Amino acid sequence: MSKTHIIIPARYKSTRLPAKPLLEIHGKPMILWTAEKAARATFADSVCVATDDARIAQVCEQAGVRTVMTDEQPSGTDRLAQAADILALADDDIVVNMQGDEPLVPPELLLQVRDLLVANPDCAMATLCEAIDNTEDFHKTSVVKVVKAGQQALYFSRAPIPHDRDNQSTPNQYAYRHLGLYAYRVRALKAFSAWQQGTLEQLESLEQLRMLENGERIAIDVASTTLPLGVDTPEDLARLNAMPLDEWLSF
Repeated sequence: MSKTHIIIPARYKSTRLPAKPLLEIHGKPMILWTAEKAARATFADSVCVATDDARIAQVCEQAGVRTVMTDEQPSGTDRLAQAADILALADDDIVVNMQGDEPLVPPELLLQVRDLLVANPDCAMATLCEAIDNTEDFHKTSVVKVVKAGQQALYFSRAPIPHDRDNQSTPNQYAYRHLGLYAYRVRALKAFSAWQQGTLEQLESLEQLRMLENGERIAIDVASTTLPLGVDTPEDLARLNAMPLDEWLSF
């Protein structure tokens, strides 16, 4: 029987927020908050952090969080692939990618993306999305959009898609924001790491396009609950630190 593993990729280098995983929220490094949230996902058989930085590894190991040291990788998915190899995970096992800078991810979303992959055996990976309801987000290049048909992702882009030629000023009912939460079959991760970065992946700077460029299918569904914003900027970090601790712990 296949097992499910939550792996949290964490890198020290960040253009907008250096040392991001180690920055503190209410006196605790962010990566530890994320690992604690992952541990609440009772469906998972294991949880670990995958990093290429000894400082992150030391903080995690001192807190009792299992850690895998990887090489520097071009994407989080490449890091997961190496971690899965180091951990000798079975081809049929499932890896859930929980971003290290999203410490408020509800465990129910981790379960949802895992179950979505299980329910779609023809897909190499699964992910989630949510409706876009404002024009600003629809046109922001930092907000990744996805076009889907049923539970299949057709394309991901930083551009405002799908394009409504008759109403270009506001997002349409088919506009969805992609959430950076993934579940993969280990065999798909192995294949992914062996492929070269494709043209579309490099143009958009979106690693999930490597799967589509190589003919793999991606299952997608609307998130069952809201995914709180992660930490990308100093302002994001300040916002989370300003949140009362009792409110923070209630997530």
